[in-house]
Amino acid sequence: MTDAPRYTPLAAALPASVPFVGPETQERSLGRPFTARLGANESLFGPSPQAITAMERAAREVWMYGDPENHDLRQALAAHHGVRSDNIVVGEGIDGLLGYLVRLLIGPGDPVVTSDGAYPTFNFHVTGFGGTLHKVPYAGDLESPDALLARAAEVQAKLVYLANPDNPMGSHHPAATIAAMIDRLPQGTLLVLDEAYIDLAPEGTAVQIDADDPRVIRFRTFSKGYGMAGLRVGYAIAAPGLISAFNKVRNHFGMGRIAQAGALAALQDQAWLAQVRARVAEARASLAAIATANGLRPLPSATNFLTVDCGGDGAFARAVLTGLVARGIFVRMPFVAPHDRCIRVSCGDAAACAAFAAALPEALAAARG
Repeated sequence: MTDAPRYTPLAAALPASVPFVGPETQERSLGRPFTARLGANESLFGPSPQAITAMERAAREVWMYGDPENHDLRQALAAHHGVRSDNIVVGEGIDGLLGYLVRLLIGPGDPVVTSDGAYPTFNFHVTGFGGTLHKVPYAGDLESPDALLARAAEVQAKLVYLANPDNPMGSHHPAATIAAMIDRLPQGTLLVLDEAYIDLAPEGTAVQIDADDPRVIRFRTFSKGYGMAGLRVGYAIAAPGLISAFNKVRNHFGMGRIAQAGALAALQDQAWLAQVRARVAEARASLAAIATANGLRPLPSATNFLTVDCGGDGAFARAVLTGLVARGIFVRMPFVAPHDRCIRVSCGDAAACAAFAAALPEALAAARG
């Protein structure tokens, strides 16, 4: 009998858990597939046909490693954003890049500030490297720049995290609010600006930031508007010194040839992205009408999902969610009060919206007993 591996004290103390239970796990438990997959904020409208063609072509060359410098994709992203390629790092989705960032900057006990109930994967990275999380409450259904800045100054935070637009509430701040927040950052605090949903947000949401500004790192993804969640391609825009530091820790072969080719082709098909925006807006309106018809309150959304206030407490919203899942509709919900009064429904096509409309009255009736 061999001895157990000698884990680090930090790893030994961490729980073996994940922030999200995947729909596949739930389908295995149910013994059947979901009728409508509306819980992970994927794009049911799919990727650009040009991207599919590029990935099919790249599949024939998959015996070769991908370019470890992601050169062509970085050059294209730089041109798209009007920055230099040394302002861009590409990685395995925003989640992967957040892990690299935390590894670079956070050691045991280092203070990090976020909102209570905001995107939890960031928190897992901070905890996984021994950082200390300091959480502030939302201001209603919005992350609060004022509260984040005040706590960052109080604890001398190395990182402060803000998603704009926000997950899980779907809310957003205008660009001017984010610009003002940057100007008020404490000395030595880096703003981690998660813009995963920015491609779907209203005009005036994306803040104009000098890419060389050392106070901010912005994260973008191909998972939402571009419809490529299963490909895992994200990127960050930041000052060259910070971007270069990623090369110390990133997986240089983490981006395969198919992923690089697909993302490059998707970026070049902005007409497809515009079409997806229009279809997402249509789906948001349909979902809002369904919620309203059932006596629920849809919240304003700048994303490809709709957060719906179920009008009760967390236990009631959880019962509604359970009823929907039992009826073949995969949805999720915020996990911190008072936002856990809501469920969160991803935008889908007409068939998915119709399935949600059919299941919701039954799930509500079951939750009300």
